[in-house]
Amino acid sequence: MSAYDDLNRWTANKLDAVVVGVDYRLAPQYQFPAALEDCIFVIKFFLQDKVLTEYGVDPSRICVMGDSSGGTLVATVTQLLQNDPEFKDRIKAQALIYPGLQSLDTFLPSHREYEHGPILSREMTIKLARLYVSEDKALLQAALRNEHMPEGSRHLFKFVNWSDLLPEKYKKNHVYTEPVLGKLNDSYPALVDSRASPLLVNDSQLQSLPLTYILTCEHDLIRDDSLIYITRLRNVGVRVTHDHIEEGIHGALSFTRAPVFLHLGLRIRDKYISWLEENL
Repeated sequence: MSAYDDLNRWTANKLDAVVVGVDYRLAPQYQFPAALEDCIFVIKFFLQDKVLTEYGVDPSRICVMGDSSGGTLVATVTQLLQNDPEFKDRIKAQALIYPGLQSLDTFLPSHREYEHGPILSREMTIKLARLYVSEDKALLQAALRNEHMPEGSRHLFKFVNWSDLLPEKYKKNHVYTEPVLGKLNDSYPALVDSRASPLLVNDSQLQSLPLTYILTCEHDLIRDDSLIYITRLRNVGVRVTHDHIEEGIHGALSFTRAPVFLHLGLRIRDKYISWLEENL
């Protein structure tokens, strides 16, 4: 967790808070759902009354946060815990910093506009997402053509249909086309699993989600995942604060420590911390 040590210490000191960093298992050595299982295990352990008491934590002021793939995990964990009777309402807030929230459609407007980056290229993003599911190179090639979804998954398209859910300013002149079904011989259950793509849950599972903070960056290949999620959350009445950084790039939050400092990264950090100060 050395890459996040400075941010975790900064957060703890600024908020007088206990910060727990989850060092979850990584793909491709450990594929889906290993990382998710690790996060759920740690959070459920931490939420025990005796553990909260030991660390002096106010049980009514707990937030889960993640950036990039960590934001994906946070979105899923929050959905699962909020819909688990034993842990319902234990999380006060979730904070998602430029998360990836779906792998169903690889031709969203932001995928096309930022195909070559910065930071994340389309091919790199799809390759990383594919390694979380399988090392099969055929899946990668199919996903690059947007032909990776299995027969029988068309009912999921409505959850990520950017022509309905994306704010008008981000649609520009792009034309919506559905992913092509049934091109792969092998089946990959993770592709239709909402635990891997949290945008795929029904609205009824979103209604009870807690206070939410989402930060997006304009020059980010996976920008539109968050914009679609924000629309869906607001449509069902979830309180969402959205910060959009027009000059932002994916991963900027990682550049807040030596040897590389970006003013952009510090700005994102400070926006997130300010929101926590006001809402936690």
